[in-house]
This record gives sequence, C-alpha cells and structure tokens, in this order.
Amino acid sequence: MSQLFSKQGLFAVKSMETFRRDADNSGMKRSLTAKDVTLIGVGEIIGAGIFVITGKAAALHAGPAIVLSFIISGIACAFAGLCYSEMAACVPIAGSAYTYAYATTGNLVAWVIGWDLALEYLAGAATVAVGWSAYLKSFLASLGVELGNSWTNAPVAFSDDKGFFVPEDAGILNLPAMLIVAACTLVLCFGVKESAMVNHVFVAIKVSVILLFLFSTFAYIQPANWSPFIPERTEDGKYGFQGVLRASVSVFFAYIGFDAVSTCAQETKKPSRDMPIGIMGSLLFCTVLYIMVSLNLTGITNYTNLNTAAPLADAVKELGMNWLKILVSVGGVAGLSSVILVSLMAQPRIFMAMSADGFLPPAFGKVHPTYGTPMLATILSGVVCVLGAGFLPLDVLGDITSAGTLFAFFLVCISVMVLRFTRPDIERPFKVPGGPILIPVLGAASSMLLIVTTGGHTVLRLVIWCGIGLVIYGLYGYRNSHARLGEDEAKNGSAEHLADKKGDSKESV
Repeated sequence: MSQLFSKQGLFAVKSMETFRRDADNSGMKRSLTAKDVTLIGVGEIIGAGIFVITGKAAALHAGPAIVLSFIISGIACAFAGLCYSEMAACVPIAGSAYTYAYATTGNLVAWVIGWDLALEYLAGAATVAVGWSAYLKSFLASLGVELGNSWTNAPVAFSDDKGFFVPEDAGILNLPAMLIVAACTLVLCFGVKESAMVNHVFVAIKVSVILLFLFSTFAYIQPANWSPFIPERTEDGKYGFQGVLRASVSVFFAYIGFDAVSTCAQETKKPSRDMPIGIMGSLLFCTVLYIMVSLNLTGITNYTNLNTAAPLADAVKELGMNWLKILVSVGGVAGLSSVILVSLMAQPRIFMAMSADGFLPPAFGKVHPTYGTPMLATILSGVVCVLGAGFLPLDVLGDITSAGTLFAFFLVCISVMVLRFTRPDIERPFKVPGGPILIPVLGAASSMLLIVTTGGHTVLRLVIWCGIGLVIYGLYGYRNSHARLGEDEAKNGSAEHLADKKGDSKESV
C-alpha cells in the first residue's frame, strides 16, 4: 500500500529534463510563430462566446449584467493564463494542463486532467458545431432557403426539473454540425501549418464582421434595455447576482482558447517567448471585444429576446437590417469554424502526449511521416465529436465544457505553486508576477468557485466522466506509466510503445 502512494506509485512524476528531450525528439515540426499562436488563441476564443453563448447566458441568467459575467470570467482567466504562460514556457511540449500536472503532482493527477481535457475539447468542439449549424441555418434563411428541424436539431433536450426529454422541435440529428466537424478533422490531418493558415482566414472574416456589427448597431442602442442592469432574482433561481455568477460559468466556455495555445508549444519556433505572447495577447484582445459586443447586444434588444442559438443574427434581424444579418451569419459560420478547428487541433496532441508517457496505447502517439500530425488520434477525436454534435443539445455540451475547463485551470494553478517549491533550480523564461503564491491561489480559488456554481447535474457528469477515466487508468494507464515503471522495466516491454521510440528515458524527480 505504501508503494502505491509513493513517488514510484500513483504520484510518480516525469522530470522536466525528460519533457524537454521528448519535445526535441518528437518529430513534430516547429513552424509556428508568436503571431500564429496568438491568432490560434483568437480563433478559439472568439466564436461561441460572442456568436452563441452570450445570448443564452443573458436571457437565462444575467440580463444586461452579462457584461459583469465576462469581466469576472476574464479576471479568473487572467490568473490562470499567467500560470499557463509560466508552465508553457517552462515545459514546451504538447499536452497542456496534463503535462504540467505530470511534471508536478504525479501520474494519477496527470491522468485525471488528461482525461478531463478530452471531455473539455471534444464537448467544446461539439458545442460550437451546434452553434455553427444555427448560423448556417440563419444564413440560408436569409437567402430564402429553409432548413427544417429534422436535420438541424438534436433529438433530445435537457432541463434541471425534467432531465433529458424530447422537445416539440426535436430533430433526428444535427447534420450540419456533424459535417463541419468532419471537414475540420480532414483539414487537421494534413498539417498544423496548413491548419493555421485556414484559421487565419477564418479569424480575419469573423473579426471584421464583429467590428462591422459594433459600428452598425451603435446608433440603435436604447439605454432603457439596460435597466435593470441586474434583473431581480426570481423564485425559480434566475437572475440576481447569483445569476451573474452562473452566467460567468456559461461564458467561461468561450475562454478555452489560451489553453489550446498551450498545446501547440511543441510546434512553436521559440516557445519561451511565443507562448506567453500568444496566451496573454489573445486573452486580452478577446476579453475587450466580448465586453463591447455584450454591451451592444443587450442595448439593441431586450435580453429576454436573446435565448436563441444565433443571438447576434436574430437581434439585427429584429432591427430590420437584413443585410447585416446575412453578414453576421457569414461571420458566425467562419468564426465558429475556426473554434472547431482549434479545439480539434488541441485534443489529439494531448492524446499524443499521454501515449508517449504510457497512459494510452502507442497508436495514439504515432505521427504521420509525411504530414507530421497525429493522424489516428485526430481521426478518433473527430469521430467522437461528430457523434456529440449530432445528438446532444447545446446547453448540456456547453456546461460540461465549462466545468472541464475550470478543473483544468485549477490544476494548472496548483502545478505552478508545486513546481516552484519542488524544482526551484530549473530555468523559467517567464514567471508569474507577484511570487509563487498570490496569483496561483487566486486562480485556483476562482476556478473552484465557478465550478461549484455550474449546478449539480453538470458536476455529476464531470464526476462520472472522471470515474470512467479512473477505470481505464487502473486497467491500462497505471500498469504502463513510464514514470512509475522506470526506464529499465519500461524498455523490457511493460510500456509497449517504447519499441517505436528508441532512447526515451523516463525519470522521477
């Protein structure tokens, strides 16, 4: 029993030196610049938060105070973003929060967060795909082409009092959502640089459309729509300051972009400089834009009208600006496409990192010899996401993603503190300002507070998902963890994928 809980058991860690050696010998191409990773972050952050989640969060929870929800989430993200910046510069390898946990708190926590990130990214991409389908439907409607509910809606819905149920507008499956996920998966199979170029085009389109929305609707703002700014709390628990906090969790979904940036550390030219710039730069730019859009949106229409999957397009339609509705729908289609692309780019790289450490079979870590991408992991991630996008409702997917994201942020903040004390000797090209305690504690506390406000159903789903992961860990991951086995035993066959990767040594701190 003592062996199980020792540094050679559940808490075996992988050394920083081994992480860095793995990054140099991975075979992945270092082709991304600071501009590329910043735009990857913008591509992930600007999307669902503006085009989908903002309207529902305002209508159901916060009212015009959705602005405060974005500020609260932005502050929490800034704390976590600084911690991510330090860890990404210090551990420049694919894997994000999973990698940071493995370097600090050991293989059990690393497995839990890696499994959690799979839920975060796959459910997140599926969420955005459902929003993408709504904007495509809105765009086609502007051109006189109507898509029925049968092939654009999920077959089930969810509410706290009813659980899962079949709504009046239930469909067979959400076919457009499934198709966009499949298309993004195909693009990602053929190279990260090519995927980044596609992302740049999408980012340029959606930022242009959002700026056009801001300038075109400014004159239509009616201050009366902002009163009351925080609607009075109702008997069923909506609105009030608790509603503002609840909306903060919903919109937190939109901030996972800088987490996706950190998964590209292994493919950046100079990670010690490029990662902090990409993470904090994309976070700051997008937070300001979110606040501006939420002010405009709740100013041009009453917040009760925003409970739709395409709130921006529906709001400008209400103003009689059909030309702007068309352009906003185009921006939504392009903008949400980039979010799906980046989410599906991040997830296979986490599987790849977990495979390299023995937690998953070696097939998950194979890099295509021509395209330099984790082909099998990319295809598998795409298939799972296609099913989620086709059959699950928007709110369930969004809340699951938010809870998973917050849990990842919590563990990254803890990892910064642990690593500062256990490995004070390693080089840190970027450090969290204010010492190793203040900002990491604030980041961990704010993340945990927001997790608690997600509601019992969402927390239960997260617990069930982690429980399934622990079963897999017990059956495969623990027995094959390289850090636990040590170099000699792993090379003798207990960790099977070392056969494909000579010279890999796994050490314990």
